[in-house]
Amino acid sequence: QVQLVESGGGLVQAGGSLRLSCSASGGTTNMGWFRQVPGKDREFVAAISANGAIKAYADSVKGRFTISTDNAKNTVALQMDSLRPEDTAVYYCAAAPTFATLRLAYPFWGQGTQVTVSS
Repeated sequence: QVQLVESGGGLVQAGGSLRLSCSASGGTTNMGWFRQVPGKDREFVAAISANGAIKAYADSVKGRFTISTDNAKNTVALQMDSLRPEDTAVYYCAAAPTFATLRLAYPFWGQGTQVTVSS
């Protein structure tokens, strides 16, 4: 069983930056970040393989967000730059046995952290 705890959400102005962190009990594995706004499905944001060699990003965040892993600290981070109001959502950290971008491939989820970008 993998337990995940996110931190680092908050309120920021458009154009600003935030860094989300996810602490994983039992060590990091293949990890992903997803986000969800009320009334919409949870959508893929970024994913990273267990060894950090493979990364994937949603087109909407490519070039602005960076996913990274620190295996020594059992954490995965999502650096979010050039934030836009449409990035406002609850962001979730997730873990999966294999590298994946599909939500259904992830059996383990954190509780989520709110990110709000004001215009």
